[in-house]
Amino acid sequence: MVNTLSETHFQFPGQTGFYRGKVRDVYALGDLLVMIASDRISAFDCILPRPIPYKGQVLNQTAVFFLEATRDIVPNWLLASPDPNATIGLRCDPIRVEMVVRGYLSGHAWREYKAGKRSLCGVSMPEGLRESDPFPSPIITPTTKAEAGHDQDISREEIIRQGIVDKADYELLEQYALALFQRGTEMAAERGLILVDTKYEFGKCDGKIYLIDEVHTPDSSRYFYADGYAERQASGERQQQLSKEFVREWLMAHGFQGLKGQCMPDMPDDFVQEVSRRYVALYEQVTGYPFRYADTQAIEQRVYRQVMEYLEQKK
Repeated sequence: MVNTLSETHFQFPGQTGFYRGKVRDVYALGDLLVMIASDRISAFDCILPRPIPYKGQVLNQTAVFFLEATRDIVPNWLLASPDPNATIGLRCDPIRVEMVVRGYLSGHAWREYKAGKRSLCGVSMPEGLRESDPFPSPIITPTTKAEAGHDQDISREEIIRQGIVDKADYELLEQYALALFQRGTEMAAERGLILVDTKYEFGKCDGKIYLIDEVHTPDSSRYFYADGYAERQASGERQQQLSKEFVREWLMAHGFQGLKGQCMPDMPDDFVQEVSRRYVALYEQVTGYPFRYADTQAIEQRVYRQVMEYLEQKK
């Protein structure tokens, strides 16, 4: 039986704050952040009732892989990953906007398009597109970063008008987001994948913009398999996805979309194992490296010990 990391309750020396997100437990230690990737899984902005074996390790190690691969584009918060589920980095003040970049009409954008909308976050979408068609060029559809509940679509103009981000910084965020998406697209193509859409989060430290949080992971991104993409589009078939969209689809098939009054369905053992298997497969596909299963026998103690060893060395 594989143990999972559903949540942590650490007390690190010099700890100054703690925040539990949908998936990550975040500890503030002065000018450092310790971010623990749990095995929790969320969909429709709701945390599902059962943790997924190895999911936190997949997320953490995928994010580290892409943070290291994109340092030349934009500085990022990562300093070290002392444990498969833990990352330590610079503490930045988060910019309260998520930069969502879409290369293809899928997910939320497709649902809006299918409902008759031809503008998303102030960005026009051409007539005559089908689900999974590419946009003429990638578009940015930002959302406000909510403390709780659903993130809200917002236009570039509203972000600047409301003073959420000033014009110069927002233009730099756009530049970084598109460059990161281009790099992600190129890296995905090398692995036989199409990067469909993703989101980037940024923060500021000493007046400088940093890329923070996760990058190109299955929780933040959607991939298609490149092999057979054109044939599937031509015949009107659904595209084969490498993302957690299948979790959303399973929930919708069981009558749940995170709406008021809906009950979260029970997740049977075989579905939990299938989610775990797919996350591991995604890691191996996008990175090109075999997944090395970490010892989960005493997972919480392991994480704490290895983070503490790193912090002691940094003294």
